[in-house]
Amino acid sequence: MLILLPPSEGKTPATTGDPVDHAGLWLPELGTARSRVQSRLVALCKRTSARSVADSLSVLGLSEGQRGELARNAELPTAPAAPAAEVYTGVLYEALDAGTLDEPARKWLFETAVVFSGLWGVVRLGDRIPAYRCSVGVTLPAPVGGLTAYWKKNLRTALDRAAAGGPVLDLRSGAYAAMWAPPAEVAGRVAALRVLHERVVGGVAKRSVVSHFNKATKGRLVRALAAESASPESVDELIIAMRDLGFTVEETPEPAGRPRRLDIVVAEL
Repeated sequence: MLILLPPSEGKTPATTGDPVDHAGLWLPELGTARSRVQSRLVALCKRTSARSVADSLSVLGLSEGQRGELARNAELPTAPAAPAAEVYTGVLYEALDAGTLDEPARKWLFETAVVFSGLWGVVRLGDRIPAYRCSVGVTLPAPVGGLTAYWKKNLRTALDRAAAGGPVLDLRSGAYAAMWAPPAEVAGRVAALRVLHERVVGGVAKRSVVSHFNKATKGRLVRALAAESASPESVDELIIAMRDLGFTVEETPEPAGRPRRLDIVVAEL
């Protein structure tokens, strides 16, 4: 089983430890691609003239008040690294709360859940990385260019192979989902999941995607699966496992050759 997660915009920097070892990250064959992105990002953030700083902030989608993120990126090659589960923060990762899982659950989590990243491509939650600021929507100087297209090209072979056994639970947001799409022969073993918030308005149940409910529920779902060390061998078994954990799961039929579409419905209390 493989669980695909988005990163978080907020990150907690490690205070001690060795820097990132690209060869030690999941799918080490991506080492050259990762190093190329890091090199271009560091060079972009090391520029010091007022005009260059303004340009770097613009490229990364940062405000003047976030200039400290440039300094952090500039130090990436030597910055202390920590497990990605400790670096990524935000609603999903707070709900997941990996640090409070027992050892078997953490082992399952670190073997099963992977995070998509504009900088690293994809890493396991146990991989040691430094804090950084670089979303997948960024366009870096040549030869990298737009990160979505860059990673879409570089991730294809490695992830097609990693996902081939299935099942795959895809919890990514739209921007990160664009980095890799399963090929037709794998798609039937992939379940793309969203969370719907259900409210009763005027006696009529209405459903919508609400960011907080979406992220928090996904974090709780991954935590619950980890606590059970779930081992479904198919999407159908995964659906049963999620329902057994108390989640309301519905499926919307999709054409052959596309991932299966699942919804978790969270009713407002």
